[in-house]
Amino acid sequence: MALLAGCSGSDARLAALEAELSALRTQAQRAEDHLAIMNLQSIYGYYVDKSQWDHAADLFAKDATLEIAGRGQFVGQDRIREYLHALGPAEYGRLFNHLQLQPVIHVAEDGQSARARWRSFMQVGHLGKEARWGDAVYENEYVKEDGVWKIRKLHSFITFYVEYERGWNKGAVPLPGHLENLEPDSDTTIRYGAFPEFFVPPYHYPNPVTGRTEIAGQ
Repeated sequence: MALLAGCSGSDARLAALEAELSALRTQAQRAEDHLAIMNLQSIYGYYVDKSQWDHAADLFAKDATLEIAGRGQFVGQDRIREYLHALGPAEYGRLFNHLQLQPVIHVAEDGQSARARWRSFMQVGHLGKEARWGDAVYENEYVKEDGVWKIRKLHSFITFYVEYERGWNKGAVPLPGHLENLEPDSDTTIRYGAFPEFFVPPYHYPNPVTGRTEIAGQ
């Protein structure tokens, strides 16, 4: 009887260790996924900075969507590539920096999808012509395909866009609309106004302390 009791106790301890190991593996995988998504979005920013549009488009899933400011929504990797190329090539005197900052990332329980909120600080201009800076908030979605994270949805809400020399105390540049020579696949999904208008891009997550779901504009 004592021997049986000892075996039973050993089995219980082994089961507990296996459960703990499984939990640690899950935590480690979540950490790896979190880092992979951070790298993916940061790499996107570096490609955009230098107008490396094909490299940037390759980061999207085949069925991805892209929506920036008031330019409408582009559906599918090919259309996203077309949109990016329409922004123009890299050239002497062109500045197009889009810093990827302040990530809030949530990976789904199955580890195959994720959502994230980012801030992009923009420095845009052309030598001798114009200089602008601005800020945008991203609410993005990601998908893991064959073990590789890709962007499934990029939605950029521009919060302010102003002339560098004038600053934001003297007005703002109007929110960008449709490109002249490229129509979107569908219209803008959320209509809003950038600074000086007040707008809060919708959060994909609740308040982590109170559990309250925030509403856009509150």
